[in-house]
Amino acid sequence: MQPLLIIIGPTAVGKTGLSLSLAEELGAEIISADSMQVYRGMDIGTAKPTAEERARVPHHLLDVADPRGEFSAGEFLRLAEAAIDDIRGRGRIPLVVGGTGLYIRALTDGLFEGPAADQRLRDELTEKERTGGAGTLYRLLAEADPDAAVRIHPADLRRIIRALEVFYNGGTTISGMHAEHRAAREDFPQRQVRIAGLTRDRAGLYSRIDARVDAMMESGFLDEVAGLREMGCTRGSASMLALGYKQLMSHLDGEVPLDEAVRLIKRDTRRFAKRQYTWFNADSRVRWVALDGLEEDVALDAVKNSLEIFGEMG
Repeated sequence: MQPLLIIIGPTAVGKTGLSLSLAEELGAEIISADSMQVYRGMDIGTAKPTAEERARVPHHLLDVADPRGEFSAGEFLRLAEAAIDDIRGRGRIPLVVGGTGLYIRALTDGLFEGPAADQRLRDELTEKERTGGAGTLYRLLAEADPDAAVRIHPADLRRIIRALEVFYNGGTTISGMHAEHRAAREDFPQRQVRIAGLTRDRAGLYSRIDARVDAMMESGFLDEVAGLREMGCTRGSASMLALGYKQLMSHLDGEVPLDEAVRLIKRDTRRFAKRQYTWFNADSRVRWVALDGLEEDVALDAVKNSLEIFGEMG
């Protein structure tokens, strides 16, 4: 069986364009590994592939979840493996593309079974955050499991609580459990993978992030968030943890002016990109491709070389 091809990288680095060109050349279909593009109605703010781009190359795992609900890494793994089997069964090539590190790790190393959920502890932690103020649990996590704190957004209360739950009830850290699980699953069948990581100079990436946010606002991002709010999404919805959505929710709730919300989106997106690099740099299998100054055809050749595509997969 051919190795599974994966393209990763931080937000706004240029994954979409290169993956479309590569997929067209290989006769591949793209499996999105983006934890927010799974939600319906979240198109502009997640930079979801357009209808035209999807017409060029078939995409999987877009628009598969209701934004008022939740979508787990386990659900992603189940749907992604089904898509891989389907694509290969039709004689085509699956190409995984995305920036959600947890989803990539689920595909490459599987998911570990942590301690069972403890609702009473979760309720206690939730109350601690309420009484202690925003950031209380994140500070606890930073002390208990610094590696997990680097990878979890300070506002992602659901994942923070889960990491603390593992620490308190499992007798170990969630980051340690992930590391042990990965070491034990080297024989997982389709985890023979080739991973190309896309990167850019930090200043250049930040400039692209700022330009993307401006383009999103001009394309109606605020109206998109307002529509999701009207259909029942709240600031507590898992989907509204997505970059940009929570900041614009704050604006719609009258807490910050629009220009300040946009500034925060840009700032938080830059911080998120740094965390993505931290996550992916921990994987020695990633072969990095610096895109600065490269024309598209040269960049595409560099990605193919990184994935060791020399004609045998076409």
